[in-house]
Amino acid sequence: MYFVNAPFFLRWFYRKVTFNKSRKDKKIYLTFDDGPIPEITPFILDTLAQYDIKATFFCVGENILKHPAIFQRMLEEGHSVGNHTHNHLRGWDTDDDAYIENIATCQKLTKTNLFRPPYARVKKSQLRQLYPYFEVIFWDVLSGDFNVNLSPEQCYRNVIKHSRNGSIIVFHDNIKAIPRVSYALPRVIDELLKRGFTFDQLETRVKA
Repeated sequence: MYFVNAPFFLRWFYRKVTFNKSRKDKKIYLTFDDGPIPEITPFILDTLAQYDIKATFFCVGENILKHPAIFQRMLEEGHSVGNHTHNHLRGWDTDDDAYIENIATCQKLTKTNLFRPPYARVKKSQLRQLYPYFEVIFWDVLSGDFNVNLSPEQCYRNVIKHSRNGSIIVFHDNIKAIPRVSYALPRVIDELLKRGFTFDQLETRVKA
């Protein structure tokens, strides 16, 4: 089970987490989790380049090591990157010290102030150690592209129905998501541009 819109109780429980940006600005923030991988990340980068849009990629450290050229392309094309742990760990199932160490391993590659916990499963005890160093990013709109039972059209409709000023939208650059993200992403961009939205990336400060 997952929520396309971040529910109020999740926002209440994780009060210091960023779910959306300013509702005053007609801006949308596209984010992509789990890459980089050669099967879909280049398509996403090509699509963003076609529209001259910058986005934010929450990268898994081991995928950066496997595909450094794609990661370098993200940076060279001006996109923001965030830390998504080194091995896509679920915080609820991981000892705090091991979780923080895994993030630190990824951080050597991403050097960013942005962090998104995989599955949005992170303990408050872990967050307390992360807040001094990271802006922790959840989402306002979860596309559902990881759901193999969801049609590409419904993935598109999930995003269009729920997006509004300041929305942070989650797509995935992983194998499972390919049929849905490849269909939905260009159509989402087209429709939201027609509705007068602009696209921006999450602000990142490079950390040594």
